[in-house]
Amino acid sequence: MQDTFFINDNGDGKKYLLRTHTTPGQIRVLEMHKPPVRFVLPGKCFRNEDVTARSLEMFHQIDGIYVDKNVNFVELKSTINYFAREFFGDELKIRWRPSYFPFTEPSAEVDVECYLCKGKGCKVCKYSGWLEILGCGMVHPNILKNMGIDTEEYSGFAFGMGLERTLMVKYGIPDIRIFYENDIRFLNQFK
Repeated sequence: MQDTFFINDNGDGKKYLLRTHTTPGQIRVLEMHKPPVRFVLPGKCFRNEDVTARSLEMFHQIDGIYVDKNVNFVELKSTINYFAREFFGDELKIRWRPSYFPFTEPSAEVDVECYLCKGKGCKVCKYSGWLEILGCGMVHPNILKNMGIDTEEYSGFAFGMGLERTLMVKYGIPDIRIFYENDIRFLNQFK
């Protein structure tokens, strides 16, 4: 779904794919642990993105997965809404949009009101008034079945969130590129 970066290693003819998201780590968790499972998976990701005030070709993503008996979409929505209120504060508006991810069904994207323009529209929110902070959904039953997990007994949810964009919203940072400029004045505020 995303443009990806491939690299060749020392002329061995093999192509290597730089990770586009941390979601594949969820499979490793399910290979090593049987339900109940609750994990958070951080990692560095690479995408062939246009570099803008809100997007970089390299970013950090945090994936989460929760699989147990009777996990449902209401729990997912409650968990994400609780996180958003605790992290961003009660005053920031949140919206849920239906989406598609091949590893969750149903799937959603969660947006917050743009912190810079307060929903009026600016370059950071692409003049929409909203910023996507994460994608999420119920773990697709086929994934659980392929991992040998009984879908009559277990279900789960998963999410993936970009760390830099989330911090932009939290701290009112106007440009994602600032994170990588090594400006000591910017870095000192996070002691």
